[in-house]
This record gives sequence, C-alpha cells and structure tokens, in this order.
Amino acid sequence: MKKIIVVVLLQALFAVGVFPATVDTISVFSEKMAKEIKTVVIKPQSYDGKNTFPVLYLLHGHSGRHDSWIKGVPHIKELADHYDMMIVCPDGGYDSWYWDSPVDSTYRYETFISRELIVWIDGKYKTIPSREGRAITGLSMGGHGGLYLAFRNQDVFGACGSMSGGVDIRPFPNNWNMAAYIGTQREHPANWENHTVMNQLYLLTPNTLRIIIDCGTEDFFYQVNKRLHEELLYRNIPHDFISRPGAHNWAYWNNAVKYQMLFFHDFFEKANNK
Repeated sequence: MKKIIVVVLLQALFAVGVFPATVDTISVFSEKMAKEIKTVVIKPQSYDGKNTFPVLYLLHGHSGRHDSWIKGVPHIKELADHYDMMIVCPDGGYDSWYWDSPVDSTYRYETFISRELIVWIDGKYKTIPSREGRAITGLSMGGHGGLYLAFRNQDVFGACGSMSGGVDIRPFPNNWNMAAYIGTQREHPANWENHTVMNQLYLLTPNTLRIIIDCGTEDFFYQVNKRLHEELLYRNIPHDFISRPGAHNWAYWNNAVKYQMLFFHDFFEKANNK
C-alpha cells in the first residue's frame, strides 16, 4: 500500500513540475590551453536524452567563476525550465575578457568557448548543433565576451547579448588587468583597437545576428553601452537596447537575465520552427 502511495505521489510531482532543472558540473579539456576548464551545464526539466534543445552560453564577469550565475541568480534553473533551453556557464578565468591573447599563448578563451567547448557540448548532450540553436550573453566582462565572440563567430552563434557589458575597453586602460593579456595601451595601441567590441561592428550586416544590449543608467559602463547602441543605429544594425535605472550589481542582473532569456527564447522559436 505504501509503495502505491509513493508511486502516485511521484507521478503527481512530475505532473506539476516540482522537479526542477538539473545542474551538471563538468570539466572540459582545452587542447589550446592544455588544461581542464570547469563548466556548469543546466538541463531543463524536459531534457530526456531524446529531443534536442537550444543552448544559451552564459558568461560570468571579472573575478567570477563557472558557478557565479547559479549562485548569483538562484532562479536561473527555473528560467531554463520555463524557456525549455539548456544553459552552459564556462569558467572564463579571473580576467580573460574572453580573448585569444596576442601576448600570452596560454590564454585562448575565444577559441575554447567558440570552438572547443561547442564541439564538446554538442557531442555529449542533445543539442541543436547549429547557429540557430545557439546564443551567447553575459554580464560585465562576460557582456563584452558575449558580443565579441558572437560578432567574430557568426557561423557558431545566431544570437547574442550583453548585460552591463564592458563593450568598449579603450576608456579603461588601467583596469581589470587587461594589459596583462593585450599589452599596455601606450605600448600596444593596435591591440586595444582590435580587441574591443566597438571595433568589431564592421563584421555585422543587417538581420544576420540577433542582438540585445542591456545596461543600467547608474552603471560605470553606461556611456560605452549608449555609444554602442548609437553606432549600431548609425550602421542600420537591428538590435534591442534596454536602459533603465540600475547599477553594476546582482540586483540588476537578476532582472536583466529574465529579459535576455525571453529574447533568446523568441529567437530559438522562430529560427527552429520555420
């Protein structure tokens, strides 16, 4: 009798969706950097190993880690369930800015995320293995990474975003240890020009990449985000730009990620149900 009751209760719990998304913490080996890189993979409740799912690559900020998002936004699993998508959060290093460093061959984070990690995830999980099934975004340093990697790898990502992103590094030559990976701005000015999101816009053509940018008006990155928005308008590149009161903190990102996931859900729905 007790066994029957337990079975009935489990069936009821599954029916109402009590069991949330699951979280895998994995290590992915990067051949380019010759090291294991920890990565969080969030699978929605509906993940059954049979059907394929779109993937959002979600990047952490400066001094963050692979588990920053699940700690900073505890409801991220509920969002994965609600929008029926996988979320992958790789460790981008303390201060990599998601570049392939021109001065340090051990920092190859663009190659790792846009090539090595993609291949690994598509090989181990039931994903939609095309740009129509992939989006990338992040906060702060990760916001820079979301746009920088997508603009430069449009064969991999079909949509991208940024939350409070450092989308133009040039006004901050002495910050966040960036000089360690691209040289000082004074001695290597070309590296600073070539490794900022703002100077990747020539790679874009209208309506080939879905873009969303979000930044609070009290954020120290607000002016560079506003300028990026204006430059995209000037170039006739469609994009969503969200600006509202808010600073550079988890309170803002807890809210921002909801808008971004809705945006990417809409992209995935339209791209995969033609």
